[in-house]
Amino acid sequence: MVIRKYETSDCEQLAELFYQTVHTVNINDYTKEQLDVWATGTVNLKEWDKSFMKHHTVVAVENNEIVGFGDIDDSGYLDRLFVHKDYQRQGVATAICDKLEQVVTGHKIITHASITAKPFFEQRWYRTVKKQQVIRNGISLTNYVMEKY
Repeated sequence: MVIRKYETSDCEQLAELFYQTVHTVNINDYTKEQLDVWATGTVNLKEWDKSFMKHHTVVAVENNEIVGFGDIDDSGYLDRLFVHKDYQRQGVATAICDKLEQVVTGHKIITHASITAKPFFEQRWYRTVKKQQVIRNGISLTNYVMEKY
């Protein structure tokens, strides 16, 4: 597996990976209605690309296929971390996080972890600051503000 810097040409693949991952990996922790408002199947690719380019964004590639991605900003906010449904529990998220956490030295790292991702971050020594409800299109989704020093 290779971890490389994000390129604009990756954006459409990342949007598809995001949708597929949310709708398969998170299915045991969220209702179909919640998954549908979290990952609608349409993202503004220009806005996503702009965000990815502004942040430190990496993609994981295995056999010429993008199998995961993540991004973190200069303040230490780890925004997105998603791994292809067929590559779960194979060290992809760990490799991506290792790379992203190296980028922001001297800052605490904060993320908003899904119910599904919370145990992964706990294993990386993140602590839960608070449980919160995020409202999307009138539907409530639970996640956790977590931080690591």
